[in-house]
Formats: sequence, C-alpha cells, structure tokens
Amino acid sequence: MQITEKNPIGTSERRERIIQQLRSHGSVQVNDLSAHFKVSTVTIRNDLAFLEKQGVAVRAYGGALLCEPNQVVPERTIADKSVLNTPVKQQIGALAATLVQPGCRLILDSGTTTLEVARHLREHQEILVMTNGMNVANALLEAEGVDLLMTGGHLRRKSLSFYGAQAEQSLQNYHFDLLFLGVDGIDLERGVSTHHEDEARLNRCMCQVAERIIVVTDSSKFRRSSLHKIIDTTRIHTLITDDSLPAEVLTGLRHAGIEVLLVPNDSNQSVL
Repeated sequence: MQITEKNPIGTSERRERIIQQLRSHGSVQVNDLSAHFKVSTVTIRNDLAFLEKQGVAVRAYGGALLCEPNQVVPERTIADKSVLNTPVKQQIGALAATLVQPGCRLILDSGTTTLEVARHLREHQEILVMTNGMNVANALLEAEGVDLLMTGGHLRRKSLSFYGAQAEQSLQNYHFDLLFLGVDGIDLERGVSTHHEDEARLNRCMCQVAERIIVVTDSSKFRRSSLHKIIDTTRIHTLITDDSLPAEVLTGLRHAGIEVLLVPNDSNQSVL
C-alpha cells in the first residue's frame, strides 16, 4: 500500500528518496511516485531525467531503472542480443527442444533464446507452435511437421515481436501444454521481468493459458530486474540456463520447487 507524504518536500529531498526507492526495488513507476510525493507526473519525469543525467537511473517505459553494475541494463535491440552468448543459447535451445513430444501444443515467446528453441524444433513432427516473434516464425516457415500460428497485433521492431489487444485475445482461444518464455531479467525476490509494458502483459496472458511455464535464459540475466514484472519466480515450472549460474541462486531456485536444467557454458562469456 502506498503511503503518501503529509507535507510537501523540497526537490533535493524528493530526489534522494527516489534514489532510495530505486536502490530498494530496482525500479520505480512515474504514477506511483506522483501519488506518493503528491506532485505531478511532469515533475517526476523531470526528477528521473535529472537522475539519468547523474548516472543514477535509466529511464524506461512508465518509469526508471536503477543504473548500477550487476543489477540492471538498458534494453538492447534484437540485433545486438543475437550476438550475445550465442553458443550457450544454442545449447539451451537444443535441450529445450527435447522436452517437446509429438502432439504437443506450445507457445514460443519472442527473443533470441526462444529463436534457438525454434531452430531445434524444425525436425519435430505433429506439434503446434504459436508465437508473437517474427524471427521465431521465420525460423519455422519450412518446418513441415510444425503447425504454425501467429498472435498478430502491433509489431515492435526493436524486438521483432507482436503485442497488444489483438495478440492477447488470440491467446484466449487456446490451451497450450508448454510455454517457452524468454526474459530480460530474473531475480528470486523480484520475479521475472522485461523492459516493455505491453510485452509483459502479453507474457502474463501466455502464462495463464499454458500448463507448464519453462523459462529459457542464459545466466547473465539473473540478479537483474527490468521495469515490468511478468510473474513471480515461484510460478516457473522449469528453468533452462547454463552452469555459470551462481550456486546460491541455483539453491534458491531448487528450494522454491523449480526444476533447473543446466547446459555447460564452455565459453565463460560475461557480455551482457
């Protein structure tokens, strides 16, 4: 529950308190801060712009992220992501594909890791795949054993993904066995998150219509929090990542009842 300020405070003190919230939660929302401090959203946006210039925050859709090493990173384009940790993503894709049996109905989220899952599904038979990712769909165009569906919606070119009411509504007409979900950030306490609000909402819809939620991500995404939460970490059924995952994180995931499958990270890449 939000606790509003009883008395107005000065600009400097308000910005210090915003920094405290950023450090506590990893991200803040403009509307929440406006209500909390009883100032306009324009004032809050000016505060966040100032903090961004100071190197404290990175502005994102509807709010800002804490700009601290090993915690958050700005969103990259799909082209930039496609060259990061590629060998690990390929191994994750190969392992994920072994979980798909004939007759399976699955959702493939957009992203570069789910793209590798799609590439390893090309020889599968009698499966149905729905995706919101243009690159994922392209990878399956010539896969004769895959019945391919697209969500439709508005195209977000930065991620080559479709989103919006049309995409969300299309999911409601189906029930799926598996969801392979890519993420921008995952943290035991803060949950699974992504940079874009509409994509987060669509991802939540995917989670609602899938029997099992399988997160596919390399270990660089852990202990990171993007602005928009998708689901709590405890809702994940299976996680496929690489063995560079910190031991304490692995222990925490397994204690939460999450099945964790690891692939070797022979390259020891740390590019994020």
